Amino acid sequence: MLILIAGPYRSGTHDDPTRMAANLHRLEAAALPLFRAGHLPVIGEWLALPLLRLAGSVRPGDAPYEEILYPAAHRLLARCEAVLRLEGASSGADEDVRLALARGLPVYYRLEDVPGYVAA
Repeated sequence: MLILIAGPYRSGTHDDPTRMAANLHRLEAAALPLFRAGHLPVIGEWLALPLLRLAGSVRPGDAPYEEILYPAAHRLLARCEAVLRLEGASSGADEDVRLALARGLPVYYRLEDVPGYVAA
C-alpha cells in the first residue's frame, strides 16, 4: 500500500526549525519499517518542503507555506491507500485522518497494526 505517515510537524514547535526538523525525523523513522513491511511510505513534507523553497517561503505560515504545505499533503492523500497516524497533537494530521476516513481508507495508529509489519 501507499501509506501516508501523518503526525506533528509544525505543531508544538513555536516554529523553531530545530524542533520542526526533529518532528520530521520522527515521521521519517516510521518510513523504513513500513517499507520493510512491503509498503511505500510517504510524508507530505517530503513533497512540500522543496516546493516551499522554490516558492520563496521564508517562514512557517507565510503565503507560500499556506499555499503549498497542506494542499500538497491532501493531493498526496488522494492517491494513498492508508494512513499511519503517529501520536501527538497536530491539526494537520487530524485533518489527514478525517479525509482518509471519509474516503473509507484504513487508518493505523501503531506500526504493529499495519499489515505485514514485523518488529525488528
